[in-house]
Amino acid sequence: MKYLESEAFIGDNECSEDAVKSSKLLALRLDEKRDALAALPPNAPIEQRLELDLESGYLLLDLDRAQEAYGLAKAVLERALKETLWLRAVEACDILYQAEQPDSIKALAHGIWLGVTFPIDPALSVAMLQHLIDETPDKSDGAAVAAAAACYIVDIRALNADREELKFFTNQLLGQVARRHSQVEEQEIFDFWVERMELNDPTKFLPRLAKVLDVIIDDDWWFDRDALRAMIPATED
Repeated sequence: MKYLESEAFIGDNECSEDAVKSSKLLALRLDEKRDALAALPPNAPIEQRLELDLESGYLLLDLDRAQEAYGLAKAVLERALKETLWLRAVEACDILYQAEQPDSIKALAHGIWLGVTFPIDPALSVAMLQHLIDETPDKSDGAAVAAAAACYIVDIRALNADREELKFFTNQLLGQVARRHSQVEEQEIFDFWVERMELNDPTKFLPRLAKVLDVIIDDDWWFDRDALRAMIPATED
């Protein structure tokens, strides 16, 4: 594990032993997930199966078995979309992105589209948008619209204690993007930057985010967006 490298009093052999122990523990946990999946009755809910598959996928990433994780997550994505399990679909896209395969950046864009379009856990939507921010150059407007979208999602979805924590995080994220984008440090300049970039108007920044995703995916969408939009839950007046 990387954090052990800074501990001068731990020798190389001990570091290696700790890494081996960690890998063995992860492998045991992976076996447990697979055993639990195999033990499910035939009539078990599909979401329960997908959850175990996704937990296995994250463990495969931790074990540096990226290609295996990618293949597992791609199958989960297809099944989750078929069953309209949007949270699981976005989690699958997260694994696909973290697997760092040729189409991983496209997987991230698909996950962001799903995470913004459907009312899933706002923390996961924010995490996907943060991935996009990390992928963009400092001067990119794409990072700004992604950060604004993260703030907006938290504002309309997050509840209770999670709301304050997520609002603090996304506000900090937007501030970091402002510094990267335009060397913004003072509150007055930040407010002007937000207004100039139209980051206070979701009718402006959400379509811009959609264009960023279109550029990343390059007309290679893995699902019919219009068909999925028809499944968006109706909101009460």
